[in-house]
Parts: sequence; C-alpha cells; structure tokens
Amino acid sequence: MRENRTALICFTLVFLFFFAGYDANCPKAFAQETSVFAETGGETALKDEYDEWIDDLEEEESAPQIRDPLEGFNRGIFAFNDFFYFKVLKPVARGYGFIAPEPVRVRVKNFFYNIGFPVRFVNDILQIKFKRAGQDTCRFVLNSTVGILGFFNPAQKYPWLNPPPEDTGQTLGIWGIGNGLYIVLPIFGPSTLRDSVGLVGDYFLQHVSYIEPFYISLGARSYEIINNTSLSIGEYESFKESALDPYTALKDAYMQHRKKAVQE
Repeated sequence: MRENRTALICFTLVFLFFFAGYDANCPKAFAQETSVFAETGGETALKDEYDEWIDDLEEEESAPQIRDPLEGFNRGIFAFNDFFYFKVLKPVARGYGFIAPEPVRVRVKNFFYNIGFPVRFVNDILQIKFKRAGQDTCRFVLNSTVGILGFFNPAQKYPWLNPPPEDTGQTLGIWGIGNGLYIVLPIFGPSTLRDSVGLVGDYFLQHVSYIEPFYISLGARSYEIINNTSLSIGEYESFKESALDPYTALKDAYMQHRKKAVQE
C-alpha cells in the first residue's frame, strides 16, 4: 500500500512540474472554454480502432510481412473470438445499448479514454516526444476539469490537443524492437509478440489495474469493452463480409495500423 502511495505521489509531482512549465496555449484553451454543456449536441464518439484498421486496408501501401508460425493455433483463437463476439459480446452490447442512450455511452467512452492518460503520457516521455506529452497533459487537465472527469470532451475543439495516442508497444517499436511473430489473443484479438509485451506495460500504467478487489477491476474493464462494442456494432460484420479470408485480412489490417502508429 505504501509503495502505491509513493508511486502516486511521484507521478503527481512529475505531472505538476511538467504541466507548470509547458506551453502557454494550455491556459488559453481554458479561457476559451465557457460551457461544457454546449458541446453535448455535436460531440461524437472517439474513433474506434476497427475504423482505423478498415481505413488502413484502403491504403495502397501493402501490409508489412510478419512471421506466423502459429497460424493453426492462431486460427483456432480467431474462431473462438469470432464465436465469442457473435454469441456473447454482441448480444450483451446490443442489450446494453438498448438500455443506455448513445450520448451516455459516448460519455462513458470519453471517461475511460481520459483515465488512460498515464499510458499515453509515460510513452510520450519514453519516446522523447515532450511536446506531445505536454499536449496530452493539457488535454487531460481540460477534460478532467471543464469536461467533468472526462465524461465530456471539450478538448476536441482544439486540434493541437488531439495528438495520436501512444502505447508501450509503439514505444518498443520506436526503440528498434521488431514485431516478432504474429499472435491472436483470446478476446483481445490480433497482436504481435512485441505488442503483447506492450499490453503488459500498459496494464501497469492504468489506474483501473490497481482497483481492489480484483473482480471490481475486471468488471470495470469488461464494462469498458461492452460499452465500446455497443458503439461499433456492425463494423466487424462488414469487415468480415468483405474479406475472402477474414483471418488474413484482419492480420494485414492490424499490421498496417500498427506500422502507421509507430511511424507517427
């Protein structure tokens, strides 16, 4: 418990020190923001990762090649994930969407994205992207205060406050670590050996990971997945229908998406 408190204090000091010395544009953003509720009508959900994967498929650039020695096993996990989506996740997400209006689900998605700030901030620093770290910091502070704990997203009005998100897998890629082999993870879907290690790093940088008891933390993560899925029902179905081999198509789309993310 003491170690967690010490880590929290250290992070807070770094946060305050960095934010205090950053660009004067951050206070300007606060000054321009006069009403949170004026945003509720036009605000839209954060773009889901499946959108980016599908967009990447439309690019002329061919997908990066990756070794797939576990293809037989991976296809089995892919089939399980496909079954889980259609028989469990989609029905639950659809039922949840029937109960919760879309504006509410958008606010929930905003909240979970906002509390993922430590993952983005730490990886900005590890990648020596100090300007982007400052932008992410200003976004977090603005959305956490004016945006009421991140449920609203006033920062979306300012393009400079919306840099591409960074994660540990991208950091490892920028450090020169290769993808390794291709892996399909249960529930989580397509990944690589490098990105799977990155997921572990991201786990320890998220506030939700330290909620006790553990089943509450697991419940929060499950709720986030259900909420996000309810906002993207139909996208996976369209993707699957348009692909001759959904397994290969999803692998190629994922690799294009991750290559682009590392380059940014």
